[in-house]
Amino acid sequence: MRAPFLHHLEGSELSASLGRLRGGLVGIILLSAVINVLTLGSSLYLMLVYDRVLPGQSLPTLFSLFAMILIVFAFHGTFDVMRSQMLADVAAALDRSLTGRVQAIELRLALERPDARERVSPLRDLDQLRTFIASPGPPALIDLPWILFFLLVLSLVHYWLGAVTLAGVIVLALLTWFAERSGKKHVAAVADAAARRRTLADRQWRHAELIATLGMRGRMSAAWESVHHHFLDEQARLTDTTTLLGGISKVFRMVLQSMVLTVGAILVIKGQATGGVIFASSILSGRALAPVDQAIANWRGFVAARQSWARLDALFGQIPVLPPRTALPAPALGLAVDRLALVPPAGTQAVVTDVSFQAQAGQAIGIIGPSASGKSSLVRGIVGAWPPARGSVRLDGATLDQWEGEALGPHIGYVPQSVELFAGSVAETIARLEPDAPAAAVIAAAQAAGVHEMILQLPQGYDSQVGEEGGALSAGQRQRIALARALYRDPFLLVLDEPNSNLDPEGDAALDRAIRGVKARGGIVLLVAHRAAILEAVDLLLVMRGGTAQAFGPRDEVLARLHPAPLPAPRGLAAVPQRGGA
Repeated sequence: MRAPFLHHLEGSELSASLGRLRGGLVGIILLSAVINVLTLGSSLYLMLVYDRVLPGQSLPTLFSLFAMILIVFAFHGTFDVMRSQMLADVAAALDRSLTGRVQAIELRLALERPDARERVSPLRDLDQLRTFIASPGPPALIDLPWILFFLLVLSLVHYWLGAVTLAGVIVLALLTWFAERSGKKHVAAVADAAARRRTLADRQWRHAELIATLGMRGRMSAAWESVHHHFLDEQARLTDTTTLLGGISKVFRMVLQSMVLTVGAILVIKGQATGGVIFASSILSGRALAPVDQAIANWRGFVAARQSWARLDALFGQIPVLPPRTALPAPALGLAVDRLALVPPAGTQAVVTDVSFQAQAGQAIGIIGPSASGKSSLVRGIVGAWPPARGSVRLDGATLDQWEGEALGPHIGYVPQSVELFAGSVAETIARLEPDAPAAAVIAAAQAAGVHEMILQLPQGYDSQVGEEGGALSAGQRQRIALARALYRDPFLLVLDEPNSNLDPEGDAALDRAIRGVKARGGIVLLVAHRAAILEAVDLLLVMRGGTAQAFGPRDEVLARLHPAPLPAPRGLAAVPQRGGA
């Protein structure tokens, strides 16, 4: 039986990553060979004491044998520690080689399959693999083939000793097979229940304020108890199965050792073996069966690691490493959306259908429409958060997937409808967590967003901590700092999804100046708006309804056409001021 990390070292990306650590794995296997050979020392010592020292009453021989067995034990212990340390090093090296790839897959899954979070987590699977490789499980699996070696030694002593031990190995192998059959199902059930419990716990943590305010504590507590009790039940089933099989294995191993002692005694009585053989063979039979016993004890970890291996291997195959792309020049000319259709991640129905429009450098486009008309979905597709189901989004003629993700990011500024800030200082937040970001670029972005003075009023200015999710700031402050982050390093395309929903008049004025500033330097602005005042800065207007574009053109002309039948807008679009005779 092979450990999962030794199975098929060639043929897949995951196996190839482990294959690069082949030198360490070979060293571990060689150490295991030496350790198993040294294990014979205690049996040989016992046999020599009974068969040579006691009959001869020789103390010098006894002391010499004792000194030699001490040396054997010292090497055995040293090599065992070395093997454990090498396994830990292999586990850490595998983690370091895969963590970037796994993190990229995790982020891609979060974008494309957010509903799979409970069931699939590449980072958790990598942690499971690393933990198992560094655990006592792999040594037990590596030692399994050495059962044949100990059976051969016992058979050389006497074939009946080998035959009895072989029968015991077969019984324990059947127990191991049964552990595999039953453990696989229970481990998967425990993992699924644990994932649902983590999801619910995360939800309670994130929404604690809302739960407390709306009097939902009892209901959330009841939901938690239901999920938690299910987890405990599944874990109890797994523990019961593992404990039962482990107990049967230990008892049977003790029974088998007694059987070997009995057979040895019969051989001594018949004059076919010496007294030392009785005890030496008992120790050897126990050592022969020890790997099976240890494998059953660690079977839960083995099954979990194998499932993690299979999931990671499948994900690596489904999401291959993309080849390097040719570096493109920074976009500076225009944006073209051509018959774009978008389907939400894990969805089946298109929420945006056949939307087409163009914008040139220095233009700002307002996107308006009633709720659920597809405005936010459209801008998610334009910034590349959602891949097109059909059609394309192009910057200077190149589709977004022709850029490397990290290369495209600096050219896009994005303020989503729900502002998301990471824990860190204000400066780190504006700089998009860029290491050693130039202070001048950070301040320039803050000034472009009109928040420089506001930041200076914070307790530590640019070094003030925003808190996780921006919890240390007000809603308006979060929105304005998010705008500064979007403007960092002067991106060509600035996409704002209701950026003034929490702004006061001063913030509205700063936002208007920021939009005009982007236009003046030759950038493009897309602005999803519900409030009329912000439309003053746009040149073109795109009207969305039912996921399709109802109208597109110069702002005043579109507003004039809409005047006879104002677009329903729950937050004030009916009050859009009339312009150009509209």
